[in-house]
Amino acid sequence: MKTIAILAGDGIGPEVTAEARRILEALNLDITFEEGAIGYAGYVAAGHPLPPATWELAKRADAILFGAVGDPRGDALDRALRPEQAILGLRKQLGLFANLRPATLFPGLEDASALRPEVAREIDMVILRELTGDVYFGEKGLRTTADGKREGYDVMSYNEEEVRRIAVVGFEMAKRRKNKLCSVDKANVLETSQLWRDVVIELSKDYPEVALTHMYVDNAAMQLVRNPGQFDVIVTGNLFGDILSDQASMCAGSIGMLPSASLRAWSGDNGLYEPIHGSAPDIAGQGKANPCATILSAAMLLRHSLDLHDEAARVEAAVSAALKGGARTADLGGTMTTAAMGDAVLAAL
Repeated sequence: MKTIAILAGDGIGPEVTAEARRILEALNLDITFEEGAIGYAGYVAAGHPLPPATWELAKRADAILFGAVGDPRGDALDRALRPEQAILGLRKQLGLFANLRPATLFPGLEDASALRPEVAREIDMVILRELTGDVYFGEKGLRTTADGKREGYDVMSYNEEEVRRIAVVGFEMAKRRKNKLCSVDKANVLETSQLWRDVVIELSKDYPEVALTHMYVDNAAMQLVRNPGQFDVIVTGNLFGDILSDQASMCAGSIGMLPSASLRAWSGDNGLYEPIHGSAPDIAGQGKANPCATILSAAMLLRHSLDLHDEAARVEAAVSAALKGGARTADLGGTMTTAAMGDAVLAAL
């Protein structure tokens, strides 16, 4: 019996995770579900965004299905108690340094993409984002300058081992796809990026079958719009990966369609799976959220943490079939509710 921790969180998190759970339950697998409070909901329940009981559940679960964290009511809290600290804490404490964000345009969603249909149809990539370093985890703070002005600072840094381990995942992933790896950095102005590029080049000698290219992040952002079909696997740092994967979501139709997996390495033991969208408090509780990204995250959970590849493919095929059949939530130009979209995927399954 495998244990799946459901950490629904804030905003639309409970709505979208509920639909993903329905899909998982319909597969009749030997799994059990346990729920934990997290984010602002965790703060309300236990005075901390990552309560001790939730942390213990996360550690012992075989995989985590995560919704979203973030609530305007938490913005006034001390930074250490803000909802977003929960997901940052989980990533860091569980060692989830590799974030896989596949971006694929499902047939029938060409009209939802911000790109021309003939360009959008070529999108089939994975953005591999390093998840436990960079400015998000570097030294940060506020200080006063000598002339009395307030100054904020956030330190960007990577050591060579942090770069090497995420690059290994990138090369291994490229081997399983089209043998193409694009490393994105800003080596022309950042010493952190120069080290990143040097280490990736050194490691490439162990993967002669993989065609390695390098691209500055500003050019990568432009190329994602100009010619996204050129990319297979992109490996990049935490900050750049956060931005580029959100951009890729609109190229693929909607941020409500992109799943993600946060892993320790290529294997997904105790991985965390979540949609890349946020908590969207403006539509929370209204049944407007698209659950597909969370359902597809559940498919990644099946594949990477439970080694259930056939079941994962079934879920992905069901999402594709529902979309081909015209199922659309508001973000895709339709009128379906969150539950109705879940019904459509369930029917296709």
